[in-house]
Amino acid sequence: MAGREKVMRMSVELPLWRALTAYRVLTMLYAVGLFATAYDRFPRPWVAIAYYCVLCGWTLATLPKVANEASCTRRFLAVDLTIALTGVLLTPVADSHQRIMEGGPTLPSIWTAGSVLAFAIKGGWRWAAYASTAVAVANLIERGAPVRDTVHNVILVWVAAIAIGYVVEVARASERTLARALEIEAATRERERLARDIHDSVLQVLAMVQRRGAVIGGEAAELGRLAGEQEVALRTLVSGGLRPVSRVSEDTAQGAVVRVVDDEPVGDDGPVDLRSLLAPYAGARVSLAEPGAPVELAPAAARELAAAVGAALDNVRVHAGEQARAWILVEDEPDAVIVTVRDDGPGIPAGRLAQAEGEGRLGVALSIRGRLRDLGGSAEWISVPGQGTEVELTVPKDSTTARGKAEQR
Repeated sequence: MAGREKVMRMSVELPLWRALTAYRVLTMLYAVGLFATAYDRFPRPWVAIAYYCVLCGWTLATLPKVANEASCTRRFLAVDLTIALTGVLLTPVADSHQRIMEGGPTLPSIWTAGSVLAFAIKGGWRWAAYASTAVAVANLIERGAPVRDTVHNVILVWVAAIAIGYVVEVARASERTLARALEIEAATRERERLARDIHDSVLQVLAMVQRRGAVIGGEAAELGRLAGEQEVALRTLVSGGLRPVSRVSEDTAQGAVVRVVDDEPVGDDGPVDLRSLLAPYAGARVSLAEPGAPVELAPAAARELAAAVGAALDNVRVHAGEQARAWILVEDEPDAVIVTVRDDGPGIPAGRLAQAEGEGRLGVALSIRGRLRDLGGSAEWISVPGQGTEVELTVPKDSTTARGKAEQR
């Protein structure tokens, strides 16, 4: 039965957009109120009236534009900032020079800050810095000189806008981290549920078939052996768990999106979990030990490393015998992935690998060393006669050149 998908949406930005919407309306009314109380002192009030008609119409018509990040486009922000700057530069035309020098407000007054804040919420502190700088230049041109009050107001808008933009960036990063954590937690719960269900049914049946087959003997013993191998492989697959989905916020207007159940496979362009490629090698005589978290590598690198592990296991079967046991250990280091293949066979005499390569038998040289060399990695053999062989395969995580070579193979 297909798993149900539960979608949870989170957003710390939506309250900011709602607050900005209210701020723009209130500051529009405030600017119009300031003009109305000082109407008689404007030498050319018709300029201000024309501007306020445009300002009010624009503010009310574009309320949906500041409802969320998706609606607030770059074109809207550019036009919005242009209207704010135009109002600042029109102030000397509508108002008297004396009132301006006495500290009279500009035509848009504090409505201008709303335009800058929209830049901050949309694009972060860098966009806020650009917008507030443009407003600062317009205010200095309007005053004609860097008056103390003007400088104070400009610095206040600048600092506030940059601070809010930085907070928005941090909030978005926190949202993505939280969404990822919730996905991992949900995938872990699903893995545990599947493990319980499988353990109570399929695994118990396979274990019973293995035991009864060994007792009966003959063809039943072979059937029991196959059931035992499938039990080990299934246990390994269950213990590996489900791969959490790396999908955050398909609709930025609705905030971060978390999908609780989703087993969508990773595409060729994304990293591959090496554990899923090594799981098929596990069996009754091959044990796989791996980290609990995904071991991610580039697709080509993961495939080549898994193939090298397969070649090492083939060598175990050929040279150590069908009854030899093997162990695969996967280590996820900060800068590399290390896979160790160990067996309990008779071991390799000193100099035997070099002798085989000199005789033209290039299985180890090509199947293992060659693959790892193309990935920028290495393969080391440690063998003591009578005590088995250990092969250590190392692949760096940050070797772009090596990955490119592997993809060309």
